[in-house]
Amino acid sequence: MVHATDIVYVDTSVLVPLFLNEPHSAAVATWYARAKGDLVAAAWCVPEFASALGIKQRTGAIDPSQAQGAWARFERLMAADLRLLPVEPASFRRAAKLVLEAGSGLRAGDALHLACAVTAGAKHIATLDAVQSRNARRLKIKAVVLRDSR
Repeated sequence: MVHATDIVYVDTSVLVPLFLNEPHSAAVATWYARAKGDLVAAAWCVPEFASALGIKQRTGAIDPSQAQGAWARFERLMAADLRLLPVEPASFRRAAKLVLEAGSGLRAGDALHLACAVTAGAKHIATLDAVQSRNARRLKIKAVVLRDSR
């Protein structure tokens, strides 16, 4: 259970379906509407979110207008509900150690998110990434369950 005083780290895998129509969009929107706690993310999520929009445009999944709309809504979220955290040099080192553990299955960007969540003292992480979720539990961060209500 997430309490209003808990820090909840929000992964980019949750931010994208919050602003674009994707398979988990309904579940993410429901979670966000009920979210308690201090929502935080590393500043790294800003270029990562932009990259997702760029990839979706290049592959034809969305058009420029949809990308601009998603970006504008994302900027409003950052201004109102999502506290961006600086990425400290120590977080890069912690992320590198996580990635070096071959059994973790983590990619660099996901490890950086986890390292930032640890640095922030997050008790929960909202993510749709199963590998990241598994590693979060190993780091004593509870994954927020995001499921469709269908």
